[in-house]
Amino acid sequence: MRKKVSIISVVYNQVEVTLDLLQSLAEQEYRLIEIIIVDNGSTEDTSILKTKYPEIKLIKSKENLGFAGGNNLGINAAKGHYLFFVNNDTIVPKGTISSLVDNFANTADAGMICPLIAYYDNPNTLQYAGATEINPWTGRNHATGFQKQMQKSPKIKETSYAHGAALFTSTALVREIGSMPENYFLYYEELDWAQSFRNAGYKIYVDHSSHILHKESMSTGKSSPLKMYFQTRNRILFMKRNFGGAQLAAFFTFFVLLTIPKNTCKMLLKGRFDLLKAFFSGFLWHLNPPQNGGSTSTHFPAFS
Repeated sequence: MRKKVSIISVVYNQVEVTLDLLQSLAEQEYRLIEIIIVDNGSTEDTSILKTKYPEIKLIKSKENLGFAGGNNLGINAAKGHYLFFVNNDTIVPKGTISSLVDNFANTADAGMICPLIAYYDNPNTLQYAGATEINPWTGRNHATGFQKQMQKSPKIKETSYAHGAALFTSTALVREIGSMPENYFLYYEELDWAQSFRNAGYKIYVDHSSHILHKESMSTGKSSPLKMYFQTRNRILFMKRNFGGAQLAAFFTFFVLLTIPKNTCKMLLKGRFDLLKAFFSGFLWHLNPPQNGGSTSTHFPAFS
């Protein structure tokens, strides 16, 4: 017996992009779904989404709660047995939801499962087919299959971390593990969440028989100061939350002696003083972080 899937997508402006997603969801053959769109403090009028697709739930937040905060609003409103978190800048091909449901239901130790992620502009080129472990020295990992040709198969394969652009789990597991961590605001939150699932004994899988198409970096840009700030800040935050002792000391040694000089030289040579300021702002945040360990404020440093 098939069970309901709550599809949750967080929107910050990008109405036309979101309409493309909704059209692809309307074409799914798996019909036991509810679609929850969380307007995360948009300045655009997102009411047109409800006008064109009256069956959706449209939740409007007065402020931008960040990626995790927006998704957690969706979780609170969800009625489904399963939860499918999907970026609004994606297209979900037919059969994707059915495949995720079947593979998740038939894998006893699954905590999360993701489809393959390919680029919208290059649909045969992969962005994600899994992810490596976080390197304890650098605090980084990378997507497996990155920019390789997509080759689908009926198999699911275990991986280290999920991808926030398309992440499938169950409501029961979220109740057990807890909601998405809101400490990050943007970037690294799905890595931290996946780590919590792994710590509880569950595994992360990639479904190689399904995929989505991702319009990468439409929200923040490939080299934006906002992206640099949060990736720097949250890289360190992730390490502080998930590593300790000698491993954390080694990471900070590597960061201070190698990462800071390397990034400083690279951005100075490129004349990207805005990125350099964002990089140091992300680093210096840790000298005086908020008492609650995170921030959901929309008041970010000015990088111009």
